[in-house]
Amino acid sequence: MSQLEKKAGLLRRTSSSKKPLKEKVVLMYDEIFAVSITMKSKEDPAKNNPRFWDELFLMKVNLEYLESKLESVDGEEVQRIQDNINSLFHHCVQALGEEHQIKVVNALQTLCALFRGVHQKNKSTSGFDIINMLMGFDKAEQRMKDLMERLDSLLCGDGSESLKSLCLKLLLCLVTVTDNISQNTILEYVMINSIFEAILQILSDVSSRGQHGYDAVVLLALLVNYRKYESVNPYIVKLSIVDDEPTLDGMGMVVHQALTEYNRQYKDKEEEHQGGFFSTLTSMVGSMFIADADEKLSVQTNEAILLALYEAVHLNRNFITVLAQSHPEMDIPTTPATPTPTTPTTPLGTTPPSLDMMNNPELPLDPNLQTSNLLITFLKYASIVMQDTKDEHRLNSARLCLIILTCIAEDQYADAFLHDDNMNFRVNLHRMPMRHRKKAVDKNIPSRPLVCAVLDLMVEFIVTHMMKDFPMDLYLRCVQIIHKLLCYQKKCRIRLHYTWRELWSALINLLKFLLSNETTLLAKHNIFHLALLVVNLFNMFITYGDTFLPTSNSYDELYYEIVRMHQVFDNLYCMVLRVSTNTGQWKEAASKVTHALINVRAIVNHFNPKIESYAAVNHISQLSEEQVLEVVRSNYDTLTLKLQDGLDQFERYSEQPKEAAFFKELVRSISLNVRKNVSLNTLSQDILLKEFSTIS
Repeated sequence: MSQLEKKAGLLRRTSSSKKPLKEKVVLMYDEIFAVSITMKSKEDPAKNNPRFWDELFLMKVNLEYLESKLESVDGEEVQRIQDNINSLFHHCVQALGEEHQIKVVNALQTLCALFRGVHQKNKSTSGFDIINMLMGFDKAEQRMKDLMERLDSLLCGDGSESLKSLCLKLLLCLVTVTDNISQNTILEYVMINSIFEAILQILSDVSSRGQHGYDAVVLLALLVNYRKYESVNPYIVKLSIVDDEPTLDGMGMVVHQALTEYNRQYKDKEEEHQGGFFSTLTSMVGSMFIADADEKLSVQTNEAILLALYEAVHLNRNFITVLAQSHPEMDIPTTPATPTPTTPTTPLGTTPPSLDMMNNPELPLDPNLQTSNLLITFLKYASIVMQDTKDEHRLNSARLCLIILTCIAEDQYADAFLHDDNMNFRVNLHRMPMRHRKKAVDKNIPSRPLVCAVLDLMVEFIVTHMMKDFPMDLYLRCVQIIHKLLCYQKKCRIRLHYTWRELWSALINLLKFLLSNETTLLAKHNIFHLALLVVNLFNMFITYGDTFLPTSNSYDELYYEIVRMHQVFDNLYCMVLRVSTNTGQWKEAASKVTHALINVRAIVNHFNPKIESYAAVNHISQLSEEQVLEVVRSNYDTLTLKLQDGLDQFERYSEQPKEAAFFKELVRSISLNVRKNVSLNTLSQDILLKEFSTIS
């Protein structure tokens, strides 16, 4: 028995000599696809049976068989039965307008099978040929206009929530049938016949958002990425000007819930791991198993929802306010308050938000109750995915998290919120297990402005990823985010009470790592660019620190750290001087670092002799920190520094052209994953048909 026959819905064998019977719907599919040897084309199956199409949509769709049948049709056969495929597509669209709900369900599922089956068979075929095969090129514009209007009507109407969910599944199926969505020519019709308003309506309505919000947000994120660099994408234009607060809040709620669910799953796994036998064994043997233990905590990342967050933050300045929308921090139940739609379940970690929470984005707050917001949830998510960047998906997630933070750090309103001393939060970031420290959650995290959590996240990444497979791109982004935050603090003279010494120590250790691994790293990376960014951060503190460091003591401590770790800066200077005085590809890059080190070297050369003299006069072999600080404070007046231009300037983020290749591959990966999750399986069909049979 062939593979196709196995999928043909065989019913039973009446005797060993008789062929098994087929479902009637399968026989009807065979009529559509059957090609007579004597005929150049196939007659409309409704010619001999006027009720053919009515009967077809009253019967349960055999998705597997229909898709397989489409995939098995040869090139010449396609030409002969094209009229019948066109007719099937046309009647599917017509059936969407039927009052009989079962017909609508079966038409939606048949359309999904048509889109998937035709594309699967013709992966190398041009988009225009696929359009011709499905609809007929001369009628495609009208067919797709009718389809999109009927889907829009179903999504915006007062009908069944199950049908709305099925409409979204069909649209996700249509968008993701090609690996590269920009090569999906059918989407041109989705651009012309926009469903943007329907998506917004779902997000702005509490009930609809709870049941369909996730699919709606992912669909919007994918549509925004269709040929975004090649032509004017109406979804980009419309998303950039949305200013309706309930809609933006709704989008934020969906993203918040998906990230919260991810964080909850990770926390559950972490607690399970820490309380188990493996944890005991690890503590007995030592830290040699920490890496393996951490791998067990891995939870599948959700790049689709992260992409949606990025597009909202990047394209719509009004969405920045949503990041700051406060609400009580609570464990959101994984089951919604209203019945779930009877369509296939959403992917792991994407359960709908609590309807009560979404209806009250600003609930009355108990003064003793910790509050949260989308930005806090995002920072916690980032602290998890940025721990392990060896896996491609987690690397992509980490990169996208840093790109989102870059956009936030450049936004004036976001910066104002981040630095608002009247809006303090306790943000419990996740920390990577390392041999020299215990992975323990600090129960007494102080309540601070959110910028402190952003800086903590950057410091944590810097400290934990100095490894052989060095993630240069992520390090550059981290240092640039810190720089942008410092520029805002300098501009607005914000004296942030932060443990700056942890940042300085992390940056100095990073320079130390670059020096120790110069040969290995230079084979792959321009380490001088990163070194220049790090040195210029110190120059920012040296030149403008008196305007944004919290106290004069902080400024003294900066000089203390530079002098204490002077050997690192001395070694860096020797290295860049050596490279810049020789001919080679890094000559110019190294020369820039040499120039940037002028003030750091001036500080070291000025204070070191003073400290040695103080020790000699007072007969002290090793000075305490306080004694060194006393020398520093006493000798500022005679220190000469050079004013360096451009320290508080930075290049603003631009997606095109630098990030275009990254987003192209990211969207391809998301498209493949969404395609797998859009499952219209037999169980879901049974539930749907049972629901509408009862209604009918």
